[in-house]
Amino acid sequence: MEFVYLLEQAVNGLVLGGYYLLLALGLSLIFSVGGVVNLAHGAFYAIGAYISLEVMKYVGFGGSLIVTPLIVAMLGILFERFLLRRFYSADPILGLLVTFGIAMVMEQLIRIIWGAAPLASTMPQIFKGSLIVGGFLFSKYRLLILVVVAVVMVGIWLLLNKTPFGRVIRAGVQKPDMVAVLGIRLQPYMTAIVMLGVATAALGGVLFGPIAVVQPAMGTEIMTVAFVVVIIGGLGSFWGVVFAALLVGVVRGITIYFESAAGEASMYVLMFLVLMFRPRGLLGKRIERFE
Repeated sequence: MEFVYLLEQAVNGLVLGGYYLLLALGLSLIFSVGGVVNLAHGAFYAIGAYISLEVMKYVGFGGSLIVTPLIVAMLGILFERFLLRRFYSADPILGLLVTFGIAMVMEQLIRIIWGAAPLASTMPQIFKGSLIVGGFLFSKYRLLILVVVAVVMVGIWLLLNKTPFGRVIRAGVQKPDMVAVLGIRLQPYMTAIVMLGVATAALGGVLFGPIAVVQPAMGTEIMTVAFVVVIIGGLGSFWGVVFAALLVGVVRGITIYFESAAGEASMYVLMFLVLMFRPRGLLGKRIERFE
């Protein structure tokens, strides 16, 4: 019976890892291509959760999974055009400070518009309850999250590896000067990357709203974990971030099984151990613009 419960905790850890992945992938892409540490990334996750509450009133949960990321992606265009674009070639600390300020502003705007009290988000009736497979008990909604995360992960991988757009992005990460010599402007691609990044963060807000507390500081709380995932996975590595997100989620899930108070600390211990032996992260690559 203890083994069954431990396995259930590991599966819950995978769900938690998918949650981290939706934020860490976008954060890693924006940093890899633009060289900006976007501390406002978590704010788009929070905005996605709040906008979904409004969108669900009209198009339901299923519609919100599509409409909310699109709305936040449009906000990402403005964010990239009027803010991030100014800091691609500047000192990274400037971009970090400005995006931190933007994150604080966005959090306060949420308080002004929706109030400071936590709000409840409801999951579809069809996904309430659990499935029993053998001796294992699985939440229907958590399984839905795993499926959606898997679809998003495969879609982004195909975009980056099987399309002309992805080839330009990968070349822009490793050899930006060569891309410029070929006469390719990275600016439109960077706008698309920011849109994709904030849209996936918003999707995380939609998915985890029903099983988390929707409150103004939720974006700030998740950013630390997202950075830990990117550091463990390695800058510039798609599969590194994927593996790190799932690893952190499973480690936290299993750690909580043995000692609930140690769940938060486990990911920092994991990061320390990885950096001791792999300073670039598990699958990190050498990136010319940063070395």
